[in-house]
Amino acid sequence: MQGLGAVRGCREQAAPPAGELFEKLSQATLTELRSMMHVVSYPAGSVLFSEKDMPELVYVVLEGEVKLSINSSEGKRLILRIAKKGEIVGIASALSGNSYDMTAETQYASKLAPIGRRDFLNFLLRHPDAYQTLTEELSRQYTMACDQLRSVVLSTSAPEKLARLLLDWSENGQRTEFGMRFRFSLTHGEIGEFIGASRETVTRTLSIFKSRRLISFHGSTLTIPNRTALERYARP
Repeated sequence: MQGLGAVRGCREQAAPPAGELFEKLSQATLTELRSMMHVVSYPAGSVLFSEKDMPELVYVVLEGEVKLSINSSEGKRLILRIAKKGEIVGIASALSGNSYDMTAETQYASKLAPIGRRDFLNFLLRHPDAYQTLTEELSRQYTMACDQLRSVVLSTSAPEKLARLLLDWSENGQRTEFGMRFRFSLTHGEIGEFIGASRETVTRTLSIFKSRRLISFHGSTLTIPNRTALERYARP
């Protein structure tokens, strides 16, 4: 498995993990967690684990992004979400002991802290506050996955699905005088895997949005000048 191979490479001590998840932990819990974390650099496209692999590791995302997806028996892929800095990937399978129910792949060159499953479970036994916090995180991730599936299955058109996706991504963007701005470097094929549409459909829909001044591109940055206008497309 590619993720395991990368773990054997050069490591460095992790800085204190940042993010809302870790802010909920006590100082003693955070200190011990940090002692278990060693930074490993992964190139873009590294598969950390695949569906049906048995859980051996969880991954703390320190820098970069991890794409989480599921695949059909026909080979079609649906991207559920992107895990970002401050998240832990692989929690559910680590807790249950069942095989991973999704595939995790680095979207960009990323720095992660892999932690062995047994070490992670023992850590949770010693720190009930971490167990409670991670249970809440699992609930949040489940809700996000349900929202994504609901959007793909119940939305009736590609413009509606794509508008919702862009609006969701913009919520964590930067507010500027030109509108909400955020990093946007996925391929049209990958966007299609988010919304259950073909690459050609995504290309055509983005072109329509751009021609109607609903979005604008500047390199790998996308700006939404007027959220209200784009929200009209997101309504069924």
